[in-house]
Amino acid sequence: MDDMKFDLNDIVIIPTESSDINSRKECKITQKWDYNYQMLPLMAAPMDTVVSKNNYQKFIDNGIIPCLPRGQHILPLQHIVGYGKKPYFQSFGLYEIEKQLDDYRCEAMLPYKSCFYNHQHVLIDIANGHMKKLLDIIKDIKKFWPNIQLMVGNVANPKTYVNLARAGADYVRCSIGTGAGCTTAANVSINYPMGSLIAECRQLQKEYKLKTKIVADGGMKNYSDVIKALALGADYVMIGSIFNKTIESAGYNYLWGVKIHNKLSEVLWKWGFPIKKKYRGMSTKAVQRSWGKTQLVTAEGITKYQKVENSLEQWTENFKDYLRSAMSYSGAKKLSDFIGYAQYVFITDAARRRFDK
Repeated sequence: MDDMKFDLNDIVIIPTESSDINSRKECKITQKWDYNYQMLPLMAAPMDTVVSKNNYQKFIDNGIIPCLPRGQHILPLQHIVGYGKKPYFQSFGLYEIEKQLDDYRCEAMLPYKSCFYNHQHVLIDIANGHMKKLLDIIKDIKKFWPNIQLMVGNVANPKTYVNLARAGADYVRCSIGTGAGCTTAANVSINYPMGSLIAECRQLQKEYKLKTKIVADGGMKNYSDVIKALALGADYVMIGSIFNKTIESAGYNYLWGVKIHNKLSEVLWKWGFPIKKKYRGMSTKAVQRSWGKTQLVTAEGITKYQKVENSLEQWTENFKDYLRSAMSYSGAKKLSDFIGYAQYVFITDAARRRFDK
């Protein structure tokens, strides 16, 4: 019992004793990304019902860093000035990375093939970030292409975060089984409660003076969850299900069970029609087939249909106001003063029910 772990629902942020912030407008909620972009501490999950080649720019326009899913490759042609310098991550599977590394060593790569090393920001998108061979792959990538910003994961052990960071990872996705489309924790019982995972990774980040960013990934149900993840020490929060429920998401649109075109769905939604979006975990058999796999493994994800609740801009504007408000209560004018530094307390189920409306 002394080593009991906690989730985001188990805490609330408390205000600082005294704050010299007179208005939440004083709080700066963005941070500098490469190429002088100012971005929110948010990422869109690499899910094909969230992000695609057709909508990733909309996330960037709203200050959110999109992670394009496997198969949705953008080739950053070098002769187009600035094309490859947008703030996005390109995802690749572990097998793709391994094969491309082998081909690179043999000088067998085609010049215009979609190779991971053509991108400035690369996500190795695998479910189990605890494999030893991932450490070797990270070291190889950093040896050949030290300027690539590399995100890896997912992990459900704070010590694994340290191992990946020491190997050279720039970002680590933290959490397994918490996502709305993931059933790993429910069926396999592999998990580390999100609140404790973030807080302990943050503690180790400070202790070992690591620069590797903590990305809280999975299970965010509302604005409060996102803000608490930041307060505990997540440098970024990765979101899937919430963004799927925006009209701009990559999920297929349905009206009364009938699939409809994106443009029509936007018009009908603005008129008040109940548009729904298809949402699925990336380990479902349907996704495995889309990757060209012939031998399918047992799915650890689900497919469901979610009602569109707002536009991406509407959700983001609300988030900005709520984050500024939380920071003003905490006496933090900059994100760096809020992330990992906000004060929190544990609460009972009865206390949480009082404000859960």
